[in-house]
Amino acid sequence: MPVPKAELHLHIEGTLEPELAFALAERNGVPLPCADTAALREAYRFSDLQSFLDLYYGLMAVLRTADDFTELADAYLARAAEQGVRHAEIFFDPQAHIARGVPMGVVVEGLGAALDRAEERHGVSTRLIMCFLRDEPAASAMATLEAAKPYLGRITGVGLDSAEVGHPPVTFREVYEEAARLGLRRVAHAGEEGPPEYVREALDVLGVERVDHGLRCLEDPSLVERLVRERVPLTLCPLSNVRLRAVDVLEAHPLRTMLDAGLVATVNSDDPAYFGGYAGDNFDAVRAALGLGPEELRTLARNSFLASFLEDDEGRRERYLAEVEAYEFGAAGA
Repeated sequence: MPVPKAELHLHIEGTLEPELAFALAERNGVPLPCADTAALREAYRFSDLQSFLDLYYGLMAVLRTADDFTELADAYLARAAEQGVRHAEIFFDPQAHIARGVPMGVVVEGLGAALDRAEERHGVSTRLIMCFLRDEPAASAMATLEAAKPYLGRITGVGLDSAEVGHPPVTFREVYEEAARLGLRRVAHAGEEGPPEYVREALDVLGVERVDHGLRCLEDPSLVERLVRERVPLTLCPLSNVRLRAVDVLEAHPLRTMLDAGLVATVNSDDPAYFGGYAGDNFDAVRAALGLGPEELRTLARNSFLASFLEDDEGRRERYLAEVEAYEFGAAGA
């Protein structure tokens, strides 16, 4: 069994495997741009973030009903559990669905049906984080937050994702202020393709508690010092970084440098159906490519639970941390 871990950077739409995409397309009468699953997998070769997003949003068209979202989430949870995930904080993109005529309630209730039984069925506790698309206007994000108000009992926090360059966090100041007023936790993608300044804005303007990605913080030593001092977690996604060309090869990934600097780094899968691996696959990949030892892997797993939004269930967090400390690493399978 892989080391117990929390997954904190996972887009549920990015877990749409080709086989499920074709099954849902047939069920809902939606044409796909590829002839079969092999051709679709071949299309999962991206030159940058935007080339990925173009296909990512296109394939969402197969998600139409609450049952579709339930099936999508349940399939992810089954795979995640096999790879040692004990707790998952799952992103979803309601604007992308609302724009297709799929109401907020269909999305949230569909996902919620899978999350409600996740612990019984898969041994995984869950949280749900609603993301805003940063390449859409802030007014759209505010309208989305308003539409989510009847469902806030199911939603733990808000995030900010999609194309980063040219869309600074400051644009969403008022949306995040309202989210804070509503008692929602706050995270944001920053410093993947965007500059270190975006990480600072996410902290200072949006008040985020975690930074999703944050790779480029290393370009600013004073920012690194602050992140270490304030114990701000970074939700890194190594296989994603390579697929989207943020890092040339996995052996060049700065994860070890970040750990050595004292950053609260975590390892996650981002959009695993598109990027070649789920949470455990990412752990195994960095273990091999960067030569990480058992205690470094244990630190990554420990960080994931410490960075999770489990303040409402500290007993559960302590149980998960105890599992990490008791884990015995073998020759393979992190």
